[in-house]
Amino acid sequence: MNRLFTAICVYLGLGLVSGLAFREITKHSDWPATDHTQLGVVHTHLLTLGVIVLLAVLALEATLRLSDSPRLFAWFQGIYHAGVLVSAAMMFVRGMLTVQGADLGAMDAMVSGIAGIGHILLTVGFVLLMVLIRRAIVRRATEETVTVRA
Repeated sequence: MNRLFTAICVYLGLGLVSGLAFREITKHSDWPATDHTQLGVVHTHLLTLGVIVLLAVLALEATLRLSDSPRLFAWFQGIYHAGVLVSAAMMFVRGMLTVQGADLGAMDAMVSGIAGIGHILLTVGFVLLMVLIRRAIVRRATEETVTVRA
């Protein structure tokens, strides 16, 4: 639970800093406030996927003991964190290139490909989370059945 809480705090910091970075970068680049850039949504993604989702996982850990499947829980954490960080990093890169007025050209496919890998990792992470939750529910039901019979 401590590792989850630490990760939540790190994502909170990254989310807040990325929001500040968006504001300052676009202000100093004279970027029109009405024009869309990926920089504007990096902080919401970090706060949602890194803080809110992991707060829910922390609550599930406290109630269902997801870490009673330690290998699967470790896989979930590693893959999920990689997915969030890769996706957010590519959003930041695309946003920076857009604000700087860079011609994406061949870089567009590369950034999209890496962002796609980040989304695949997120998907795998969510699937692993569902497997963890299912295992915990089955384990809990089994424990309750054994307790009632005893």
